[in-house]
Amino acid sequence: MYVPHTEADRHAMLQAIGVKSLKDLFEGVPAAHRFPKLDLPDALTEMEVLGELKTIAAANDTSEEFVSFLGAGAYHHYIPAGVDSILRRGEFYTAYTPYQPEVSQGTLQAIFEYQSLMAALTGMEVSNASHYDGATALAEAVNMSRVIHRGKRNKVILSPGINPQYRATVHTYESGSDMHILGEDVDTSAGPQALIDLIDEETGLVAVAYPDFFGRVYDYTALAEAAHAKGALLAVSVNPTALGLLKPPGEFGADIVTGEGQPLGIPLSYGGPYLGILATKQEHVRALAGRLVGETTDNRGQRGYVLTLSTREQHIKREKASSNICTNQGLMMLAATVYLSLLGKGGLREVAESCYHKAHYAAKEIAILDGYELVWPDADFFHEFAVRGPRPAAETNLALLAEGVIGGYDLGQDYSGMDDCMLLAVTEMNTREEIDFLVSALAEVGQ
Repeated sequence: MYVPHTEADRHAMLQAIGVKSLKDLFEGVPAAHRFPKLDLPDALTEMEVLGELKTIAAANDTSEEFVSFLGAGAYHHYIPAGVDSILRRGEFYTAYTPYQPEVSQGTLQAIFEYQSLMAALTGMEVSNASHYDGATALAEAVNMSRVIHRGKRNKVILSPGINPQYRATVHTYESGSDMHILGEDVDTSAGPQALIDLIDEETGLVAVAYPDFFGRVYDYTALAEAAHAKGALLAVSVNPTALGLLKPPGEFGADIVTGEGQPLGIPLSYGGPYLGILATKQEHVRALAGRLVGETTDNRGQRGYVLTLSTREQHIKREKASSNICTNQGLMMLAATVYLSLLGKGGLREVAESCYHKAHYAAKEIAILDGYELVWPDADFFHEFAVRGPRPAAETNLALLAEGVIGGYDLGQDYSGMDDCMLLAVTEMNTREEIDFLVSALAEVGQ
């Protein structure tokens, strides 16, 4: 609510700064520029303004007018109405960053619940209060490895199957450092075995995606064993929806789990704000960047929540901080917490299974079209898959858009030799009719 200052308020403020009147306040501005005549239209009523804005907005295309099969790190999932309803409660919406944390027990409890859910989902022992997005969470994992190894290992292996934007963020974080980044030039068809061959005694971290950027699902048990045999850590960047169906990374030896939490009740929102997941083993908790909320009891024996590990980057031990990122995505964290609480373990599995089966149906139908083939026909995949078509992906996408379909991600943007390949994503939001429409549109485009 807008509350204007009273005359007494204005007088008190002017007196406090030693100015007699509002006119005197602007004495420092040249007279010719103090109150220029602005070329503005006549004032409108609120109803007239709303009508004008609706007219302007009607000229825009919206995503709701198209059938979308675009993923590549941000996914269109159904968000229960309860998520937004709880998220917009004033006590959460206006005080979600706990710089004075013990005052806001509700916010701290929400963070604690989020951490518990992330630990259970990833199979790890501890999670922090979140990061900005999946890209920065992965970059923080690289920083963690440096802290854990006390700067003695300066080699990081990044799988080419990690989201290209995530890898670019890691390079930005490490620019100017002595960290050597390897593995990105490995053949995208090679699988985890090719990364094993790169691990040596100087390797601090091996990072992979699960599922990878192309949607493929690998068992990284052998990679984890090979990394640990050389004293290196394994970081796994996850799609959290897939963990409703797949084995959690903690069960095959991951030391650090990162991920993008956007699929958990957060709308696409033109690319943000999103949610960075970062979880690890108990033994590495001191190297974990960001906040960590714990449960305790107060002097009356009542349950309470506190920052067990605070934002050391802000005040104490600045020179020893594991990161210069100290905040958390409090509101987005709350959205993910509410989403997972509403769905429960069974509901998340149902969403994952729906994505899986619909994507496999789409892949099967597209693979039998003339001129189209799956790039990796024998690979296990979750809800994304790469398709090679008869035309450059950019041309195919333009043709699909004319039919009201948002096509897949143009892989030629990031991978050489894949200009005719696109990455298609299917979620529970895509009906069978929409998938069939995509198939028929691709068939027409391919002629």
